[in-house]
Amino acid sequence: MDLPPFRLERYLAEYEFRAPHLLCTSDCQSISVGDLLAHEEGAGERFMNHGLGYTESRGAPDLREEIAGLYDAVPTSGILVSAGAEEAIFLFMNALLEPGDEVIVQMPAYQSLHEIARGAGCRVVPWPLADATGWRPDIERLKERVTDRTRAIVINTPHNPTGCHMTREEYLAVRDIAAERDIHIFSDEVYRFLEYDPAGRLPPMADIYEKGVSVGVMSKAFGLAGLRIGWTAAQDTALLDRMAALKDYTTICCSAPSEFLSAVALRHREEIVGKNLAIIGDNLALLDRFFAGHADLFSWVRPTAGAIAFPRLLSGGAEGFCRTVVEESGVLLLPSSVYDFGDSHFRIGFARSDMGPALAAFSAYLEQIR
Repeated sequence: MDLPPFRLERYLAEYEFRAPHLLCTSDCQSISVGDLLAHEEGAGERFMNHGLGYTESRGAPDLREEIAGLYDAVPTSGILVSAGAEEAIFLFMNALLEPGDEVIVQMPAYQSLHEIARGAGCRVVPWPLADATGWRPDIERLKERVTDRTRAIVINTPHNPTGCHMTREEYLAVRDIAAERDIHIFSDEVYRFLEYDPAGRLPPMADIYEKGVSVGVMSKAFGLAGLRIGWTAAQDTALLDRMAALKDYTTICCSAPSEFLSAVALRHREEIVGKNLAIIGDNLALLDRFFAGHADLFSWVRPTAGAIAFPRLLSGGAEGFCRTVVEESGVLLLPSSVYDFGDSHFRIGFARSDMGPALAAFSAYLEQIR
């Protein structure tokens, strides 16, 4: 498989660990191991006595039970634990797709969601979003893209990087289009639980469609990126078996300490996610004021869910702008060029508690260059 450089990851590798202000992060505020274990009486002692041997390839049984509890129609046997969501994407694409298949992908998108399919010899058919329509998915354009060779539709809601969240009507329409043609749906749901209004939370695709594949991760809503734990949920057990067989060639199994800690976090998910939603709410208020005060520089489509957004730069190229900003002010933004989505937008992240100082540094820089 011939894969191109991962532009987003290479860009972050260049700046992420030396820039003092990270204003583009995609995850939520993290916590320490001690703070996580403090959620549960006796968890610290159990963790210290936890074995460091191999775990089950499909995931530790107690962790899979906790994950299965997030779904209504997916049993524990329908859960495959992976090293983050990245491995889940890789396993799905290679287990399902064959050269010549077509895959429809919502764009812009995290690069793995299209490049792994392309590397497997598939034709990737973009289903583009646009800020002119508030990043809303155009269902009629999706229908036009489906052919007899379409093998999968790849969606992501809440969406990275735009922050748009599908309505229930839009979501079910995607399901119905796929069901009519017996097409798998790969549903990237890593920002699930970060809906600003709980009424907008959608059912997992794996619950409502027998060929729906839902992917979750500890990195985003839970803020536990360092655990490197993700999962796939599916009713299609034959597909899951093929993914599990391929996992023998990737990670074999995940980290035993990470699986233990993930199970603890999932048992206390409401408190953990609730704190992150509070941070998001406070930071969104700051961003609303910031973009209102800089309407001559940026176009701001307020996100409807999740931890990131995708404002437009009204003049100049986004990549040059972002590089200048980080070099001269220490504020890291992520240009749309790393998404292969033009050069007019940039990603911001607002789910960490230090966003206030980062935004202040960005504001000071903008005032300086006016």
